[in-house]
Amino acid sequence: MIENINLSDKKVLLRVDYNVPIENSLVLDDYRIKKSLQTINYCLEQGAAITIMSHLGRPNGIDESLSLRPVADRLSEILNKEVLFSDDCISDKALLKSTTLDKGQIHLLENLRFHEGELNNDANFSKILSFHGDVYINDAFGTAHRAHASNVGVVDFFDEHGIGFLMKKELKYLSNEISDPIRPFSVVMGGAKIRGKIELIENFLKKSNNLIVGGALSFPFLKVKGYDINSPLLNDEDIKCAEHLLSISKKIKKDIILPSDFVVSTSLEDFTNIDIKKIEEINSSDGCYDIGPETTMHFSQILSLSETILWNGPLGVSENPYFGTGTQQICRIIEELSNNGIISILGGGDTAAAAQKFSQFDTFTHISTGGGASLELLSGSKLPALKALEINE
Repeated sequence: MIENINLSDKKVLLRVDYNVPIENSLVLDDYRIKKSLQTINYCLEQGAAITIMSHLGRPNGIDESLSLRPVADRLSEILNKEVLFSDDCISDKALLKSTTLDKGQIHLLENLRFHEGELNNDANFSKILSFHGDVYINDAFGTAHRAHASNVGVVDFFDEHGIGFLMKKELKYLSNEISDPIRPFSVVMGGAKIRGKIELIENFLKKSNNLIVGGALSFPFLKVKGYDINSPLLNDEDIKCAEHLLSISKKIKKDIILPSDFVVSTSLEDFTNIDIKKIEEINSSDGCYDIGPETTMHFSQILSLSETILWNGPLGVSENPYFGTGTQQICRIIEELSNNGIISILGGGDTAAAAQKFSQFDTFTHISTGGGASLELLSGSKLPALKALEINE
């Protein structure tokens, strides 16, 4: 842990996740930047200088549209402090800047993924990165499920290393609080695809008091139950996964709670033929784009009796105003319950985007900064970045 390391007069190499949306050289959403501030401020208070590294997007070589320079500008604004910037993460100039930083100075490196050595976890690239600091701190939960140079390979070159406060908080809520939750414990799962979530669903089917499944994630389960659900998102593999999970549900005598009605239309672009249909009334020409009011009420009643709620994935096409009502109402009931003292934990990615759109973002107990990382951790997988640091999830 960062608190166990003497940072006085040290040069800290800090891995963060500044993979943020940028348009016209302006940061559109600085949530991830702000979540890194506790660790940054702690390092400064302890008398350290900091070199920060991150990736942005998926560049194929150098791509100016994916430069981290706008992030340096935004971080400087937030801190009201100069943030030095280097236009290459392993150049001699960048290394000289890092090694000559004075106490209290901050230096942000250019996008790590401009070099293929980052994704390849290249040993030489890792070694050069290590020259930027005396102490290595990883606070990038969003990339903890990847084995890259900046979060795995670089660790071998440091005697002193640890995790930052954001990583610590993510582990607290996504691992510790979930492993022994205050009950009743309800899990809401949405999104599109069942593949990649089988272990997660199976885990929570056994662990939770209530497992609620909505959105397109519910389609394969409803198909197996004999309903006339038709969607381009449905495929044979997902249906087999649903059969497997429903057989477990039957064996342990615990239902997977599914929608009973949907908001339907002929297509996502057709707003003139929107209707609400019970699941028995749906036919193959109907597109199910949101949970219906009966389902929303049923889900809300279950959640209102919960002491711990984990929500991962929207329950409809929530980015579309015509099909976002179900997600909005479930978000707001969880927000209301959070104000009343229950523990609410939200996955990253689309769930965080929905919470930001439909509610007061800071009401929830914890909103993860990692989409894929949170799913893997919740599934019980060991995250490569934590294994490298010998941190037990």
